[in-house]
Amino acid sequence: MKNLVDDGRPIFLQIAERIEDDIITGGLPEETQVPSTNQFAAFYKINPATAAKGVNLLVDGGILYKKRGIGMFVAEGARSKLIEKRKKLFYEQHVATMIREAKKLGITLEQLIELIRRGDEK
Repeated sequence: MKNLVDDGRPIFLQIAERIEDDIITGGLPEETQVPSTNQFAAFYKINPATAAKGVNLLVDGGILYKKRGIGMFVAEGARSKLIEKRKKLFYEQHVATMIREAKKLGITLEQLIELIRRGDEK
């Protein structure tokens, strides 16, 4: 587990995002158990209720599910669901914003593609 970053976002959102990242990268494969809220709380030195709020956010989204008396597990299909969610978010937060700014600056689509290629080479 990585440390949380104080980026102004609520800690429970950062917990949920860390779990999502681990699912996307394969660190938490589908149908494997995730750390308990008490383990998250101890590791990050936060209130267990805060950790539970982050975990429950993922339960509500169908990413995690509870096995009574055992713990939380990664749901089947969670990785693909998260990748689609993140792609949509990436488009909304980065691509659409970049295209709007390029249009304001008179940058053509071809020029924008060239700028992206140049950036990818570095």
